[in-house]
Amino acid sequence: MEQLVCSEGKVVVRRSHPDPVLLRDQRVLDRLLKLEDHFLPRCDYFKIVQKEIKPFMRRMVATWMFEVCEEQRCEEDVFALSINFLDRFLSTMSVQKSHLQLLGTCCMFVASKLKETAPLTAEKLVIYTDSSITLEELLNWEILTLNKLRWDLNAVTPNDFIEQIFCRLKLSQQIDLTLVRKHAKTYVSLCCIDFRFALTPPSMIAAAAICVAFHGLNKSIGLVCPTRQELLSMMHDITGAEEEYLSQCQVLMEDVLNLNKNNNNNEEVNQGDQPITPSDIRDVHF
Repeated sequence: MEQLVCSEGKVVVRRSHPDPVLLRDQRVLDRLLKLEDHFLPRCDYFKIVQKEIKPFMRRMVATWMFEVCEEQRCEEDVFALSINFLDRFLSTMSVQKSHLQLLGTCCMFVASKLKETAPLTAEKLVIYTDSSITLEELLNWEILTLNKLRWDLNAVTPNDFIEQIFCRLKLSQQIDLTLVRKHAKTYVSLCCIDFRFALTPPSMIAAAAICVAFHGLNKSIGLVCPTRQELLSMMHDITGAEEEYLSQCQVLMEDVLNLNKNNNNNEEVNQGDQPITPSDIRDVHF
């Protein structure tokens, strides 16, 4: 009776754990690699499709979407999947800038239904927009979004490759991969916010993120940390991505991180000790 009273009112959210059988099955990785290009945006839609939407607008909406997902403690896949929906929609239909936040809200709404045990409610999402959209608009745009995506929703994202790569890396058992995972997933979030990665295959983003994570932690890992070239070679063997392109993606990712760290430091001068980037990247060191 006492246990029932103590747990009354508490909501227990069930989270799934990685399945080692699926992670070690090469057929799963091969299938992901085969499908990933199918879920990329069709084009650089800022140059071809969109007339009002600009890159900085997408970045603002993507950052807001990340903050909502973080505050609601959504599954990590929700944010990445919602950005995939956003980019694919924008590559097929011109959108007024006044509807961009509505579209982003709708993408989170759909993604949370697919990935969350307890999805984000439409009413809660409307509140997050400061009621700048209505419940009816959100539900109408949900149908529009599903139609434009042709109900093809089970998209491949960089998060799908993170554990697939980690379980295949030949590393020293002395390396604690917990912090490396955390940093790699931070870089994936940064890439989702930056449009320059929108047309990059998810497997390359995941592989480059892991390389950057090891590079940033090489001092704390010590002599057992693989070199940059060793990592590139392993990533090529696992994903098939060319080392030259992986290296270029890694350099761009480091530039994006440094830019966000600088923006974060400048913001702290004005607003105190509150991070403004996706994940507290003050914990990420180069």
